[in-house]
Amino acid sequence: MAKAVYLWEMEQILQQIEAYKSEMAAFEATTPDAVEAFRIKYLGTKGLVKSVLGEMKNVPPDQRKEFGQVLNEFKAFAEARYEALQGAAAPISAAANAGIDWSLPADPTEVGTRHPLSIVRGQMVSIFRRLGFAVAEGPEIEDDWHNFGAMNLPEDHPARDMQDTFYIQQNPDWLLRTHTSSVQARVMETQKPPIRVICPGRVYRNETISARAHCFFHQVEGLYIDENVSFADLKQTLYFFVQEMFGKDVKVRFRPSYFPFTEPSAEMDISCQICSGKGCNICKHTGWVEILGSGMVHPKVLENFGIDSTKYTGFAFGMGVERITQLKYQVNDLRLYSQNDMRFLKQFTGAL
Repeated sequence: MAKAVYLWEMEQILQQIEAYKSEMAAFEATTPDAVEAFRIKYLGTKGLVKSVLGEMKNVPPDQRKEFGQVLNEFKAFAEARYEALQGAAAPISAAANAGIDWSLPADPTEVGTRHPLSIVRGQMVSIFRRLGFAVAEGPEIEDDWHNFGAMNLPEDHPARDMQDTFYIQQNPDWLLRTHTSSVQARVMETQKPPIRVICPGRVYRNETISARAHCFFHQVEGLYIDENVSFADLKQTLYFFVQEMFGKDVKVRFRPSYFPFTEPSAEMDISCQICSGKGCNICKHTGWVEILGSGMVHPKVLENFGIDSTKYTGFAFGMGVERITQLKYQVNDLRLYSQNDMRFLKQFTGAL
């Protein structure tokens, strides 16, 4: 009974093969797309030929030689028909392209450009890498502790008012980081001194967008913690950076300042690179432009992460990539960086 059933199924497959052959013989293809459609339908990975060949596994061993010959002939028929259709479609395709001079040059392709912020950030990272700083990165959505608390800014600290923060509405303990100091916090949480890292990244503050301010911008912050680190080490590190970035003739001055996570703290000014120190609207006619804040890491910040402040000292600094780029390329409107204006971006095609 089982053999009778098998013979009936065998007959059905043979009839199906003949039907497929008739279909293939009648198939007309006058374009390369039509030829490809034939290949996919009959000879593709999931095509009809492969489906029929799959029946071989159900054939009894004593019948496989006979049935295999039928299947091979079917496959050869499909491949021959495919080659015939290719040959028939080729002259038509060539005729459609008649009169086209393929030796003519193609339409010019515009060369892409790197964004000026990416260019300058890469230069900044390269300079600090030469001083032994590693690159550390962290999340842009941060918790209150790593962004504020660990940096010596408790909930009632007045310095929080200096930074208008975007809080996550569903959970006010989470926010868009206001500085990459949060990355420094995560480094001190997971590493032991000596620590020497820079933390580049994008930060967010709820500010009115104007030529001088934006709701998001980019920072590069640095942290160095080891035994016997002094303010002199900080100054020499920053002197090296500005001379490498702006040239040996740049003038530098430090001014006392206040930051909750450093003590003592200082802001660093350089001679205006736009007016060469003569006075302009960028430097407010003083000849000086502030580019970064810095200072010695506050002992309480070290203690927050279990670092012995009696044994280790360190310095930290932070600067805006937009400000450095402004001085480097004389860009006077921060909004240009994020407007995707090709007229602006094309100016940096040759920048390295």
